Amino acid sequence: MKAPDLFKYILGGLVVMGFFVLLYVLVIKPIPEKNSDLLNLIIGALIGTFSSVVNYYFGSSAGSAAKEKTISDIATKTNGNG
Repeated sequence: MKAPDLFKYILGGLVVMGFFVLLYVLVIKPIPEKNSDLLNLIIGALIGTFSSVVNYYFGSSAGSAAKEKTISDIATKTNGNG
């Protein structure tokens, strides 16, 4: 596995874990009144990032990556035989 790929997986995993840890903390602990606006802003940003990670790994980006790999494999086979 290449280093950039490993970095993407680690970063995606951290975002997903952070999202669920924050949700767990929100359910368990009461939110102080003076911090609620800041917390809502952070939650909104984390939800957007979480959505981007999920869309990248399971959405059209995953399909595009698979298509690109298939095209690359075909081109390699063609260049090797011709």
